[in-house]
Amino acid sequence: MNELHVAWAPWSGPGHEHLVLREVSGALTAHSTVEGVSDQGRRFSIRYFLRTDSACRVREVELALLGGDARLSLRSDGAGRWSDDKGHPLPELDGCIDVDISASPFTNTLPIRRLGLAPDSSDDVTVVYFDIPSLSVRRARQRYSCLGPSLYLFESLETGYRAELPVDTAGLVLDYPGLFRRLPPR
Repeated sequence: MNELHVAWAPWSGPGHEHLVLREVSGALTAHSTVEGVSDQGRRFSIRYFLRTDSACRVREVELALLGGDARLSLRSDGAGRWSDDKGHPLPELDGCIDVDISASPFTNTLPIRRLGLAPDSSDDVTVVYFDIPSLSVRRARQRYSCLGPSLYLFESLETGYRAELPVDTAGLVLDYPGLFRRLPPR
């Protein structure tokens, strides 16, 4: 079993994420706490848990807004069919394999690892997008392009937003220009 402790901070303003990532037989579990400030200037703290299968397909994600009752728990069959914590199907999320938690650069690791893109190749993905701190959920279309062995281009196909993401050997983002920067280990 491999275990990594990773931390990121916003480029500007207060905030911090501490992630504990465990890998067993290719499957990942992530436990993280994120503190930050929303686009509207509201402070928030969230905790999330995420689990993938050995093909890096998200199987479970749980989010909780700390200091309140807001919680969200979703499960996937790994083939893009989602349900809530009571087992009720969520057909509006059909086809989503990956997730994107807006307050965390970690979720970019999931499609980067799952797709295993060769340099100069790209692939489009549809993700379950979690807006933080509202915990609202929607589908989002994105593209990942491999620019080199440790550099990816992320694109939102809906907004046109683009960012080059340098990553380490585990596919974890080192720098998300304008949003997050990886902190050195303590």
